Amino acid sequence: MTQQSLQDLLERAVANFNQPEFIKNDPISIPHRFVLLQDREVMAFFAATLAWGQRKTIIQSAEKLAELMDQAPYDFVVNHQESDRSRFLNFKHRTFQATDTLWFLDVLQRHYQRHDSLEPAFSKHLTHSDTTIEQALIGFHDDFFDHPFAPVRTRKHVATPARGSTCKRLNMFLRWMVRSDTCGVDFGVWKQIKPSQLLIPLDVHVDKVARRLGLLTRPQTDWKAVLELTAALRRFDTEDPVKYDFALFGMGILGKSAPF
Repeated sequence: MTQQSLQDLLERAVANFNQPEFIKNDPISIPHRFVLLQDREVMAFFAATLAWGQRKTIIQSAEKLAELMDQAPYDFVVNHQESDRSRFLNFKHRTFQATDTLWFLDVLQRHYQRHDSLEPAFSKHLTHSDTTIEQALIGFHDDFFDHPFAPVRTRKHVATPARGSTCKRLNMFLRWMVRSDTCGVDFGVWKQIKPSQLLIPLDVHVDKVARRLGLLTRPQTDWKAVLELTAALRRFDTEDPVKYDFALFGMGILGKSAPF
């Protein structure tokens, strides 16, 4: 397949999957239920954090969290008292359990008491010379656990490139908040991070299709694979390489029905 025919394939797939119909069966449907920026940030962060396993189960778990926060996540995060946290003691999603939920609430509360948006938690770690969000991810992780009472077990739920992780869930969260187009799937509400700096959320579906198309050759599925694949996609669109997440993920979900 020539580079031009590969790009044409990817562009057609993006046009097919980057549509409002994509939303209802995807975890991004959870933050789409809210209008307030901060509500969307909180629920997008939780939905992305829970995004492993079946999408139906992910959505159900995120819905449960929204219920526990009285369907007003930002107001709950900022104003809840210690006694309000007992309602989360029975919440769990796979290995994400009560201890993890309570730490997330604590970190978010302390952040929103100082900032109007979650964006600075990432963007403050970037400089004008950063071509990707790598330093933002590392800095966010380190800040998230920069506390003597930070639970060790929760570290596995906030990935960092420093450990070689693909950081799939954080990269997906940042795609949701940063990417901006007219299709209405991603929110595009954060402006301190550029779409060109985003990195591909590398999950099993994206990995499989990318290798089949010759976009990814690294044997390991790790942080270096994320950089390799994003660099390959940047050849087709330097300003918005992660839009091809729609193409690779969509074709992976469809399997043999994919248009290749």
